[in-house]
Amino acid sequence: MLAVRLDSDGDVLLTGPAIRALARLGEVDLLASPSGAAAGQLLPEVADVLVFDAPWSGFAPPAVDADATRALVEDLAARHHETAVIFTSFHQSPLPMALLCRLAGIGRIAATSEDYPGSLLDVRHRRDAPPGGGHESEAALALALAAGAPDPGPGGTALAVRRPLPAVPERLLPDGLLPAGGSGNDDGGFVVLHPGASVPSRALTTEHAATMAAGLAAAGRTVVVTGGPAEAARCADVVAQALATAPDATIVDIAGRTSLAELAAVLDAAACVVVGNTGPAHLAAAVGTPVVSLFSPVVPAQRWAPHGVPTIVLGDQHAACRDTRARECPVPGHPCLSDVSAAEVVTAVAALTTNRTTTTITEITTEEVSPCAS
Repeated sequence: MLAVRLDSDGDVLLTGPAIRALARLGEVDLLASPSGAAAGQLLPEVADVLVFDAPWSGFAPPAVDADATRALVEDLAARHHETAVIFTSFHQSPLPMALLCRLAGIGRIAATSEDYPGSLLDVRHRRDAPPGGGHESEAALALALAAGAPDPGPGGTALAVRRPLPAVPERLLPDGLLPAGGSGNDDGGFVVLHPGASVPSRALTTEHAATMAAGLAAAGRTVVVTGGPAEAARCADVVAQALATAPDATIVDIAGRTSLAELAAVLDAAACVVVGNTGPAHLAAAVGTPVVSLFSPVVPAQRWAPHGVPTIVLGDQHAACRDTRARECPVPGHPCLSDVSAAEVVTAVAALTTNRTTTTITEITTEEVSPCAS
């Protein structure tokens, strides 16, 4: 069968439990966007990853390419998938992709759709509007079950990656920083700070990220700053500003120097990850590392916070930008995140690295840490 998720790497990772459930019915290919394909390669139970740059999805969607669209339909037709399950977020329509699947001759198509699907869907799943509807990962699994996948039970809902992960390249981290024997998920490991995000409204400012790096270093933490190739220059500025404040600190910049699989290995070796609501937050969850989530409320945390690992959400979840899905911050100064202090981040990291048994979704202050079950 064919699973479709035409979004970025984090969205693909959140679809992982649903794809594992579908794989109990038979072999599953994944159709992903160029920005999600590497995450698809990391998912267990994916037989093959196909790539299509859809003009109806993504931060900067391409123009309609008739030749590429015809080629996709021809490729899908040649693969003779019996079923297609199209995964989307609540505000997205699966119907353009459903039409292409029909043209490719796929006989059974399932998707979650609020729009009238006509004859395009055989299984039309419905999801409650926010604040209901469950977490994105749970909603994807619900669609898979509606399409006929067996219920994996409580143990089947966790995010996961293919293992073994590649070794962290020795050139990236100083000698002695990587723990012997694998994961560094304990109080003695380094902390990853990932300041960027796929859209600006969910990223940290350079100055704010630098204060966090310096604050973590002042608390005795070794800080590893990560980012994609497009974020390398800004991450270098973050490190330079942090070291200007704390010149004796150990702050290592590896932005733009890892593949997604190597980044997964770095996150796996970390004690904790400090990150916005973006793909590496879900990658950290998929390798089982606790997350301090600096969460811009342009989308609801109940749906998009890291899933299945100890997590503390920081940021004003009642800010004016709440639920706007804004890509550029609509409020001057980006206060929903910029008002989070370095001290709060240090306290959150300490809470997660000394008590990893409770999954938490909460806002905290330096005076009180009050976990609540997610």
